[in-house]
Amino acid sequence: MELIESLEISAIGLSVLIALALSSVAATAIALFKTAQFLRLGVGRNRQAFRVVELWLAGDGSGALAGAEMRSNVALRVLYALLAGLRVRPDDRAYAQALAVQTAQEELARMSRYMRGLEAVVQAAPMLGLLGTVIGMIEAFGRLAESTGAVDPALLAGGIWTALITTAVGLSIAIVFYFCAIWLEGRITRQRETLESLISSVVNGRVVPPARTR
Repeated sequence: MELIESLEISAIGLSVLIALALSSVAATAIALFKTAQFLRLGVGRNRQAFRVVELWLAGDGSGALAGAEMRSNVALRVLYALLAGLRVRPDDRAYAQALAVQTAQEELARMSRYMRGLEAVVQAAPMLGLLGTVIGMIEAFGRLAESTGAVDPALLAGGIWTALITTAVGLSIAIVFYFCAIWLEGRITRQRETLESLISSVVNGRVVPPARTR
């Protein structure tokens, strides 16, 4: 503990740590927001949507439309647009499919919003850590160049400490939010595949499984 307290971090090194802390706070806020947003949008809750498709394929168009009218999640909102289009123009499936695709694209765009911010933190955190490493080594070698005679290891400790701590913090932030981004992107991808399957099932008149199970 005394060793850590005795080590000094330069103003530049401290600035790097502050930047890393701010990026971590921003990434945490985005991750929490996306998690809450997915819950609110009903991402992944597709059971009722598949029941609606079963009713449609069984010939119960009114029951299918009534089931989709709740629009309580992403899949039901897309199906409602599709079935409503078919109700307005029963013989124009292309029109209904276009409505459903447009609705799906809007929902997916909403789900993907701010994901680039999370990805930016994942990419920037190691770079900031590397910047801290370079700064720390410059400080250490600068002190070494200023010294005469035998080198006191204490002169190098502060710069090395800056180099190591910024690298560790940067990598830790990148690793944590990398897996967080992968999980969120995976949910978006699975929802996209499910929407494609639901639209194809209604338009083609037969059950079309999601891409990953074909």
